[in-house]
Amino acid sequence: MKVHGEHYRSIRQRGDAVEIIDQTRLPHAFEIKRLQTLEEAATAIRDMWVRGAPLIGATAAWGLWLALRDDPSDARLEQALETLLATRPTAVNLRWALQRAETALSPLPPAERAEAAAALAQDICDEDVAQNEAIGEHGLVLIEDLAREKSGQTVHILTHCNAGWLATVDWGTALAPIYKAHDAGLDVHVWVDETRPRNQGAGLTAWELQAHGVPFDVIVDNAGGHLMQRGLVDLCLVGTDRTTANGDVCNKIGTYLKALAARDNGVPFHVCLPGPTIDWQLNDGMAIPIEQRSAEEVRYVHGRNQQGAIDRVDILPPGATARNDAFDVTPARLVSGLITERGRCRATRAGLLSLYPEQHDG
Repeated sequence: MKVHGEHYRSIRQRGDAVEIIDQTRLPHAFEIKRLQTLEEAATAIRDMWVRGAPLIGATAAWGLWLALRDDPSDARLEQALETLLATRPTAVNLRWALQRAETALSPLPPAERAEAAAALAQDICDEDVAQNEAIGEHGLVLIEDLAREKSGQTVHILTHCNAGWLATVDWGTALAPIYKAHDAGLDVHVWVDETRPRNQGAGLTAWELQAHGVPFDVIVDNAGGHLMQRGLVDLCLVGTDRTTANGDVCNKIGTYLKALAARDNGVPFHVCLPGPTIDWQLNDGMAIPIEQRSAEEVRYVHGRNQQGAIDRVDILPPGATARNDAFDVTPARLVSGLITERGRCRATRAGLLSLYPEQHDG
């Protein structure tokens, strides 16, 4: 995608460093950070300079390259894998990328590991871009169908959190079909959940859509059900940080409530995901570890103050405590369908296996 007319990926190698967009500064400042050590890559994931399951996996892969450049020993490889795995517990792409890297790098002579790690990280990034563009093509069909049903009138799509190109390497998951539809000349409009407490919808999704010229309105998190009742939502498209083998979906907190409202109002609720986001080892979404983040994220709201500086404001009474579950689980029964790089399917084990038959023996 483009920023100020220049094509960007959310992560890329530049010389002896890995460049990322610091997403904690958006939408008020567009800043590039250079990661030059394993520790910086781990901090980028843990402190959410980067976020979104596919991008977390890609960043971890590049983190291994940073770790192995100066010390490609077995001990360093093991320590780097442990450090990166501990950064975020919920997104399965992190584990997937690290397991893939360990399988590829461990058998190699130490002298060959750094170069191989860089090649692997680049492959993971390129594959992610191709997968997400394919998700966009498969999801576009749903929007085209709705546009025909509405005789060309505006198709209103509700999304939650940020599942655009900032959450991946490029294109995004849930936003990829929207970008494809907009670029194809379809009349689409997006309802953007603000997504408390970190406001990734208001700060990231809105920023992306605005940059691309897609019409949207930011709404408070609790407005989605109301809009569905009024017939103002034609389709819900969300991403996922981990989807189980039976089709349960773990995504940013608040997704479950949107799925309930969609079911009650007959609104299609589809989840967009690349294959690496499927956890074939789990059959029950309630077994997914839910990340507990700092109460500070609930207590403070960040924004631009009247003087133009980026500031934060305390919104809780002094001494008030807060709980901050970062994700929730939407049962497969509430999911109308899954959209992957291989096509669309029902949110069931049989549905997923129809697209990924190689997992029959998994």
